[in-house]
Amino acid sequence: MAKQEAKPVKNIITEGKAAENSGQLETAEELYEQVLQQDALNEYAYNRLMIIYRKKKDVSKELQIINTAIKAYREFYASKKHITKNITAISNKLNKSFGFTDKKGNMLYTPEPIATWLKRKELIERKKKKK
Repeated sequence: MAKQEAKPVKNIITEGKAAENSGQLETAEELYEQVLQQDALNEYAYNRLMIIYRKKKDVSKELQIINTAIKAYREFYASKKHITKNITAISNKLNKSFGFTDKKGNMLYTPEPIATWLKRKELIERKKKKK
């Protein structure tokens, strides 16, 4: 038996959009999850899954995908931090001079799309507490 070639992410996303537009949320959900298996940093797939779970009123799965997305992007950004001592030192000085970090070197902002997802997570958790 011949191995099945993986479809390009762009094609899977197109199929997911079509399934979502025709009201087939389960099919779209499966397709977007396939995208994330191939590309763990696909922001579009994460956002669409969050919307699908919101439409299905599945708060626990929405929170789960938000946490997964935040974790994936934080790991990605953390892996980019420490290249060499010289680059790190220059980067820290620039960040401090532009006001992106405090005096101790802690970042004062959260990069996108993490900031948006954190706001959504906070909103969901507040709604859960009200119920």
